[in-house]
Amino acid sequence: MGKKSAAAAGLVLTGVLLATGCSSSDGGSGGAARSSGTAAKPSAPPSAPAQGAQDAVAGAAAYRKWGLKPLPEAPAPPATKPVRGKPGEVPVISDIPTKEKVVFVTFDDGAEKDPKFVEMMRELRIPFTMFLTDAAISSDKGYFKPLQQLGNAIQNHTLTHPNMRTESGSQQQHQICGQQEKLAKEYGKAPRLFRPPYGNWNEGTRAAAKACGVQAIVLWRESMQIQNMQYQRGDKKLHPGDIILAHFRGRSELKGHTMTEMTANMLRHIQEQGFAVARLEDYV
Repeated sequence: MGKKSAAAAGLVLTGVLLATGCSSSDGGSGGAARSSGTAAKPSAPPSAPAQGAQDAVAGAAAYRKWGLKPLPEAPAPPATKPVRGKPGEVPVISDIPTKEKVVFVTFDDGAEKDPKFVEMMRELRIPFTMFLTDAAISSDKGYFKPLQQLGNAIQNHTLTHPNMRTESGSQQQHQICGQQEKLAKEYGKAPRLFRPPYGNWNEGTRAAAKACGVQAIVLWRESMQIQNMQYQRGDKKLHPGDIILAHFRGRSELKGHTMTEMTANMLRHIQEQGFAVARLEDYV
């Protein structure tokens, strides 16, 4: 073959390679796979251990952002919920019967609506329960929906926050049933749990709660202040199954501190004592 014929053949071969998607820059087996019409395989998703490691790194970073150390991981929820009342009776609880080193975080009222708290909970993924009062949340009921969407339940804390011991049976029922209806309409689900304001209740409260479809009255063992906890027990320590009370409060109630600062202080107390935070509704 002459030089001109060889050059022409080379040009034809180059055109064929380009038309089929192959070129010298593709190289090796990749070019061969594409020339045969076989699509490149997508990268495999991370394995469960790898994904868990990634989540742990992201979680640790979120805790650092808020000046905290990570809490222990909560155990799996019990197969059978340990809180059981007598037949036909609404139980009244301050803690959960469990040997697991877990505590339960609750926030009351709903007066403070700090967007930073939503950000904090979205990043930390700490489970908690909200006991909301209609009079406190009425200015912005939508604030609590992103917190609910994170998996945190909204429960009942009356319409106007009265001392239930001073209310008649019919008034107690109005306070509880009225809030059941409002919360169900606003948030799509009727509460199962009720917390009486100030922790004050009597048998009329229990009867009203039952009439309104409440399954348990929830009190507490510890109350979070600004920096410290108030303990009911003399040893001033958390115990397995303790329910912790906190509030939606702002700078005016917290002496210039924010709700996120108060919450961070509470989580430090929990972490320093080696407890995990579990979801109350998984146990009640």
